[in-house]
Amino acid sequence: MELLEAILIAIVEGLTEFLPISSTGHMIITEKLLGVPDDEFTKLFTVGIQLGAILAVVVLYWKKFLMPASTMENRFRFYSKLALAVLPALVIGFLLSDWIDSLLESTLTVAISLVAGGIVLLFIDTIFKKPSIHDEEQVTFKSAFLIGCWQCLAMIPGVSRSASSIIGGMQQKLDRKVAAEFSFFLAVPTMAAATGYKLLKAASSITCTHLQLFAVGNLVAFVVAIIAIKFFIRFLQHNGFKLFAYYRILVGILLLILISNGTLSR
Repeated sequence: MELLEAILIAIVEGLTEFLPISSTGHMIITEKLLGVPDDEFTKLFTVGIQLGAILAVVVLYWKKFLMPASTMENRFRFYSKLALAVLPALVIGFLLSDWIDSLLESTLTVAISLVAGGIVLLFIDTIFKKPSIHDEEQVTFKSAFLIGCWQCLAMIPGVSRSASSIIGGMQQKLDRKVAAEFSFFLAVPTMAAATGYKLLKAASSITCTHLQLFAVGNLVAFVVAIIAIKFFIRFLQHNGFKLFAYYRILVGILLLILISNGTLSR
């Protein structure tokens, strides 16, 4: 992987990680279009640069993470809900790690998932049109756990961790903004655990060149993710998810066409 390729992939990660359009799917597409070798480091890089995106959430919501509430009880509740919500992903991710890795090579899986998820997003505002939770502190432990279960769908490339957890949040009566922000909060332990696990497994094979690419990639992903998060929250306060739904469906159909004519491999 060349430096320019790493930068382009990191830009895609930062732009798409917190939008409901699948960052993993877009990075797989980008790597295919750039002709990046489908080797172990490419897979590791795709996961490793999520650290920059995670840091963007922590920086933007530092008061929430460092000072979640005025009382120790509320602070404990905040972190307990995140721990409970991330549990399904930790268990399923550990049990199905090899299967998940194999899906990272499949453009067809990404295409189908993009279209299917786009169809769901088309109707999400109509299906869940009466939210009753307008603040993160109103989210119950049960709701947090169920949102975490929804998030597990994102282990299939193209589904989108953001989309699945936001849909789960809205199914649990969270309004759009709270569902999106809870999705951001949940991303921190989920992605940190997944990234840390992958990096530790591959630690012995990481070279100085790899470290340089990781450093640049994470810096780029961090800056771009901050911009993307701010845009997404402002957008959601006045709009629904149809724009993202149409985009997903369009990209998914385009991928299916490119796969069918042999331009892209399956």
